[in-house]
Amino acid sequence: MSATDIPSSGGTMRYFVTGATGWIGSAVTAELLAAGHQVVGLARSDASAAKLTALGAEALPGTLTDLDVLRDAAAASDGVLHLGFVHDFDHFAESGRIERAVVQTFADTLTGSDRPFLLASGVAGLAPDRVATEHDHVPEAFTGPDAPRGGSEALALEYADKGVRVVPLRFAPTVHGPGDHGFTARLVEIARERGVAAYIDEGTNRWAAAHRLDVGRMVVLALEKAPTGQPVHGVAEEGIATRDIAAAIGTGLGLPILSVPRDSADEHFGWLGRFFGMNGATSSARTRELLGWAPTHATLLEDIASGSYFG
Repeated sequence: MSATDIPSSGGTMRYFVTGATGWIGSAVTAELLAAGHQVVGLARSDASAAKLTALGAEALPGTLTDLDVLRDAAAASDGVLHLGFVHDFDHFAESGRIERAVVQTFADTLTGSDRPFLLASGVAGLAPDRVATEHDHVPEAFTGPDAPRGGSEALALEYADKGVRVVPLRFAPTVHGPGDHGFTARLVEIARERGVAAYIDEGTNRWAAAHRLDVGRMVVLALEKAPTGQPVHGVAEEGIATRDIAAAIGTGLGLPILSVPRDSADEHFGWLGRFFGMNGATSSARTRELLGWAPTHATLLEDIASGSYFG
């Protein structure tokens, strides 16, 4: 399928979305509905179903382990956006196995249909020693059934020449905005618990970032325009020094700023230490050019300075 064959938002399509009420997924669902599409969202609870109904979407009861439900929903759709994930860092290997089974189920169901399959991925670890780009392949350590997230991006891309329009959605490690409960929110919690806002070593390693609403828009543009096999980067800011993130948190909480040695990072930050110590500077130049995407919402430091993380 070429870019010119991709359905535009001018026609109503019916998309199946996992994670449709999640942090990123709810923004994507709103964008899809605003574009005139129908959304069927996987709902693992009555509360999630109610949220979907309130938005104007259809709720399908089930979880990511209900593979028959996922298979039937994918088969009945015009495409799948897989934005859900079992965020259990205490049992991360099992989360990866679940993710791999889900991706395998969707890809097998869509094989030969030329329908889109967009799936959540990330930019962390792509190119630790330089600025990562959309041309970078996931490292070997991120492929295979025992890899983080079950090697889902690499697995999905195996279907790019099997009649599935596979588009990996590589999100920044912090997708921020009011109500964020991800990495930045956890850094704030740790600062409160420890009485200091810390960074690792010199704090010169950089994190890419993007506002949730900008990412929601990017996903829908990717659904409309991205060709098969082309990863897109949900990155509005190429890289913010972790030292500056810590300083913004310290200012917001009225706490001192402290450098933590790398060999003490896990003790100070817990599971977040391995992520906060990474260099994740990432370009989205190809994504912006391909999709005509131009982020317009607040930067990460602006969001922190607004006080929304300290309520």
